[in-house]
Amino acid sequence: MTRYIRIGLTCAALVCVITACSDGGNGSGSSGAPIEQPAPAAPTQQRVKPPSEAQVVPSPPVTPVTSGSGNGNSAPDGAGGAGLETTKPVESKEKPAPSPSPDTAAGSVYGATRNPAGAAVGSNATKPQEPGSGDRKQLSWYYMKKSKGQVPGFPGETKTFADSMKALWVGTGKKVYLTIDTGGDLGDIDTLVKALKDNDAKANFFIAGYNVKKNPDFVRQLVKDGHLVANHTMTHTDMNLQTDDQVRKEIKDYEKLYKEVTGQDIQPFFRFPYGRYNKHLLELVSGMGYTSVFWSTAMRDWEPRKNGAEDPYNDIMNNLHDGNIILMHQGSPENIQALDRIVKAIQKAGYTLALLDDIEPPK
Repeated sequence: MTRYIRIGLTCAALVCVITACSDGGNGSGSSGAPIEQPAPAAPTQQRVKPPSEAQVVPSPPVTPVTSGSGNGNSAPDGAGGAGLETTKPVESKEKPAPSPSPDTAAGSVYGATRNPAGAAVGSNATKPQEPGSGDRKQLSWYYMKKSKGQVPGFPGETKTFADSMKALWVGTGKKVYLTIDTGGDLGDIDTLVKALKDNDAKANFFIAGYNVKKNPDFVRQLVKDGHLVANHTMTHTDMNLQTDDQVRKEIKDYEKLYKEVTGQDIQPFFRFPYGRYNKHLLELVSGMGYTSVFWSTAMRDWEPRKNGAEDPYNDIMNNLHDGNIILMHQGSPENIQALDRIVKAIQKAGYTLALLDDIEPPK
């Protein structure tokens, strides 16, 4: 009896082996129940270190995070931190401002209490147009940072700018052009004005029209001190989202306001809000007598700086170069805290802080 049981068990085992083989080794038996296989080892990810001399510095988001200054809102125009490619900005602990709608102020993301867009250019000021193509293709300014002392690289589309598209993004020689944008908070005006006056330094200001209305005495003080105040539109709206007539009205209304406040004609320089433009707009603005001003140094100053005033100082001094057009935002408290030190360091490096009407672009 024992012998027959052993033979039966041996046959049963042999049948199981034959069945498994006939299934192609797929790990299932005749009952269909899967046999668990070991998971393959995950491939090792290799982090590619970006080249240090080819960093793309992108423009900031149109709806910025708050800077922590003043009423908690600041308006960016320019480039942010460096990275190998244009990426989303690092999230701030502050809550991002809401995106504007056609029925709210274009300046609402900066804490405006009224609707300057509706008042200046009508309720459709922020209504998106059809996606652009050709000369109306939406563009956003950036530059490619190189080694210290070297002039950065710039967008390829600059090579296609026609002679009728007047634009600046870098100068030449031992001159630096400090441009200060005020599309958001006015910040610590007294410290700003004092830092420039104490160092006998001149700066170029692009102040949104609603801030000119908010503090006309500040604008008059800048003009009295010999600084250049230029056109930055009335409402600080992405101009890709406006009609040609709205763009013209933004610029013309600013000219009129500046004349009323200062008694002078405005200087013929213009900056696109957020650094966002297209070649059609560039030609339109040029046809109105303006030269559009971009930049060759900027920073992520629409959000709190991790190392305080050390960050803007290092951002600027580590990218200092001949003909440098620097963009900084007045609403960043760290910028204003660092300004006196920055100006002194620029001058010590042998550069003069000059006005845009004295610039000589590369040939």
